[in-house]
Amino acid sequence: MSKIKFTRKMLSIPYAVFMILFVVIPLLLVVFYAFTDAEGNFSLGNVVTFFSNSTNLNTFVISILIGVATTALCLLIGYPVAMILAKKEYKFGGVFVMLFVMPMWINFVLRTAATRDLLFWLGISGGEQPYSATMIGMVYNYLPFVILPLYTTMLKMDRSLIEASMDLGCNKVQTFVKTIIPMTMPGIVSAASMVFMPTMSSYVISDVMGERQISLIGNTIQTYFDKSLWNMGSFIALVMMIIILITSFMTRNVEKQEDARGSLW
Repeated sequence: MSKIKFTRKMLSIPYAVFMILFVVIPLLLVVFYAFTDAEGNFSLGNVVTFFSNSTNLNTFVISILIGVATTALCLLIGYPVAMILAKKEYKFGGVFVMLFVMPMWINFVLRTAATRDLLFWLGISGGEQPYSATMIGMVYNYLPFVILPLYTTMLKMDRSLIEASMDLGCNKVQTFVKTIIPMTMPGIVSAASMVFMPTMSSYVISDVMGERQISLIGNTIQTYFDKSLWNMGSFIALVMMIIILITSFMTRNVEKQEDARGSLW
């Protein structure tokens, strides 16, 4: 009896099985439900309903705006923090990065509820200021996802390029705009993608921080699924996946530039 010859390709079998069971099949089910009715017949009714329902469209626009605002605030806060921590002279940068990441080890719901209680103690109530409370909760929860990729990218910056920019007559602002930002663009794109889409699809933060006064696209999907309206919920989820694919396609060239070497001054 011949023996089965073990090859390195066999190591990919568990991964392939996992991908088929938990990625490919669920995606196919989402597509199936998105373009069928309750009886399982092919239908474009979900498409018509989504684009003709003003509530869904308003929720979609609000989700985009909150996603953009959260991403912008996280970048504005996280970029200078990552730059400071990535300085070569700053010996404990990695330790402080871990301090930013450590809260992510706490349960997401508990962390959000604690943030809500802290804001209430500071006089910011989600019932009276739902958008402000929600934005604070979003920035707090997703800021580490900005600092970490920016920090790792800045560690690879080529110091000689920064010195060359200064030697050629550029001041600090020009060096920052023309040299540092382009070298850290892969980290910026990675950070933005890790914040924007999760923010749009999040519903726990808006429910807890905004006391259910703000409805994002994630809340809409949850509502349809809770009402067993799988078809409409699946179509909205499919729209979200299409947006993810489009953004990934648009940023693929920038992410390939993650070959910078060196470290920040």
